[in-house]
Amino acid sequence: MTGKDEFVSYSPLPSNPNPNPYQYPYPPPQNVVVLLPAYRYRLYPLFRRRCFLYSAALVLFLLLAVAAFLFYPSDPEIRVTRIRLNNIGIRTTPKPILDLSFDVTVKVRNRDFFSLSYDSLAVSVGYRGRQLGFVNSAGGGRIGMRRYSYVDVTLSVDGFEVIYDAFYLLQDIAKGVIPFDTDTRVEGKLGLFFFHVPLKATVSCEVFVNINKQTIVRQDCYPESLGDTLDQSPYNGTGDA
Repeated sequence: MTGKDEFVSYSPLPSNPNPNPYQYPYPPPQNVVVLLPAYRYRLYPLFRRRCFLYSAALVLFLLLAVAAFLFYPSDPEIRVTRIRLNNIGIRTTPKPILDLSFDVTVKVRNRDFFSLSYDSLAVSVGYRGRQLGFVNSAGGGRIGMRRYSYVDVTLSVDGFEVIYDAFYLLQDIAKGVIPFDTDTRVEGKLGLFFFHVPLKATVSCEVFVNINKQTIVRQDCYPESLGDTLDQSPYNGTGDA
């Protein structure tokens, strides 16, 4: 043993036996992006057939709807274009007797895309809801698609004895104006392929006749099923509008 202690210095052991080879600061983390090839969507044959069937069904439905709108049969349109008074005569003794004659011109319009055949056109005249006379046009006719035709009818009442409404008739005679009711009806058939569809239309008119001047002073016409007035034409001369 020596007289003087000898000391040997050692370097301290590292705390981590496997130190990080990278020095501080550490390198930033890296993000890896993987690019995949573009995927093309393919329509399978079954899906294609379904799309084709749905499209064909939609087009067929639209075509049927348009065809039903264009070719669905509708009643003809009729309009009284002229009412001409030929004569009116009234005898009050011993009983009220009425003589009356009208010329009526009716316009019949076919609104369909098929021809219209009508057998006859009927016109009736009444007073206060009671029928005085009735007449049918001679023969029928045929109207092409989307066309119209004029029909002339003469209605005459000779020696009609007014019983139930004699009191009102005497009052109207005193006023000088008598209101009459006219109903015009056309009945026909629409030729639709091998079928015949029955059609009919009616127009009603209220005609005011001046018995002193032998003229029609006013007429109001409207379809029987509707309430809107077709025309209100004052008559200024004897006969025509």
